[in-house]
Amino acid sequence: MASLGSAAAGEPAAAAEAELGPPAPPPPPPPPAPSPSALGPLLPLQREPLYNWQATKASLKERFAFLFNSELLSDVRFVLGKGRGAAAAGGPQRIPAHRFVLAAGSAVFDAMFNGGMATTSAEIELPDVEPAAFLALLRFLYSDEVQIGPETVMTTLYTAKKYAVPALEAHCVDFLTKHLRADNAFMLLTQARLFDEPQLASLCLDTIDKSTTDAISAEGFTDIDIDTLCAVLERDTLSIRESRLFGAIVRWAEAECQRQQLPVTFGNKQKVLGKALSLIRFPLMTIEEFAAGPAQSGILSDREVVNLFLHFTVNPKPRVEYIDRPRCSLRGKECCITRFQQVESRWGYSGTSDRIRFTVNRRISVVGFGLYGSIHGPTDYQVNIQIIEYEKKQTLGQNDTGFSCDGTANTFRVMFKEPIEILPNVCYTACATLKGPDSHYGTKGLKKVVHETPAASKTVFLFFSSPGNNNGTSIEDGQIPEIIFYT
Repeated sequence: MASLGSAAAGEPAAAAEAELGPPAPPPPPPPPAPSPSALGPLLPLQREPLYNWQATKASLKERFAFLFNSELLSDVRFVLGKGRGAAAAGGPQRIPAHRFVLAAGSAVFDAMFNGGMATTSAEIELPDVEPAAFLALLRFLYSDEVQIGPETVMTTLYTAKKYAVPALEAHCVDFLTKHLRADNAFMLLTQARLFDEPQLASLCLDTIDKSTTDAISAEGFTDIDIDTLCAVLERDTLSIRESRLFGAIVRWAEAECQRQQLPVTFGNKQKVLGKALSLIRFPLMTIEEFAAGPAQSGILSDREVVNLFLHFTVNPKPRVEYIDRPRCSLRGKECCITRFQQVESRWGYSGTSDRIRFTVNRRISVVGFGLYGSIHGPTDYQVNIQIIEYEKKQTLGQNDTGFSCDGTANTFRVMFKEPIEILPNVCYTACATLKGPDSHYGTKGLKKVVHETPAASKTVFLFFSSPGNNNGTSIEDGQIPEIIFYT
């Protein structure tokens, strides 16, 4: 019946329409505006006219960039800053986004929206992400635009790793690399280890190697964790005297005691240092440096102090539980030249130095000698090694040390405490004063030895006999068969 009534009522309407023309269509109702209470506080949104906005954007990048941080076509919101000072910041921030754009740029978002346990919620809380860092991530996903600065780079790096956006992660690492300096190297090293960024960590360590003194003097040094401290102390490439390094770890120990709310006592400093203390190379110090610093620090036990003093002063030297390998900040590959072609037996020692003069055609850094050992089986030698500038009679470097040999005709490394710079075409004298049994020695010596590497030009050594107080070593025969160096 209702349909019949409708048909009947339509007849006069049709007549009126034929006479006056079709009525104008009613205007569409305006879309309901979301209430502020339902949405929460928003970041400022785009205010451009929405009708036909596509026509004003000439490229896909411009169109997607227009949608960044916009309610237009958005189908998800992220709530950030909740519960972490949110009240002081004006409440949590709600950031609109588009699932398709996020899923296209991040495997994590793709799994979040389209995976087997995909969320259907229109609002997602991210309590561990900083709003500024999240906006930097979204800006990159929508437009490839990178907006990072010193205050936001670390949180942006964290966010880029969390959501698997390696391109933005690389931009963050590049930014940090460009701003890496000695005074922030330890702070960035800690962050690089935390975020598992081996490339950045390696660059930080290189900077610390080159400018160790400046790096450990910066405030960030005392803030590092024990594992980072040990990773640095283990390095052979630090450019600093061991006594200064010891002073730095004492400062670190005092700061760590305060972090752990422990009284700053000798015992507690030793406790918090733990394995780090064993990585200080006390044998590389002079006896004066040891006596003025570590011996009076209270951190070493009385027994350790006595053993180290004996190591410095008596022969044969007692063994100590500390590394005696020199640190060397030089880059590149260690090189070694051998000046003898054959090895023979029985070279004796009576307290006189074995000496050989040499020149080199290019600047190098000598770090040690290879020396022959005993013909009577395994034994220990005490040795003093030196390099003297021949004309000026100036000692450029020396080391009182020892080495163990196994009775073979091999050479045994004896190293200087620090690299010694050798200038081209200047005459130097290499000296070694050994105390121990008769040793092997070299014969058929070469006056000229050329060392070649693929990446560097030739390094040419010329040898000359050293007159005067010499134990017998010459160009043809004797000791000091090897010179160990870096180009």
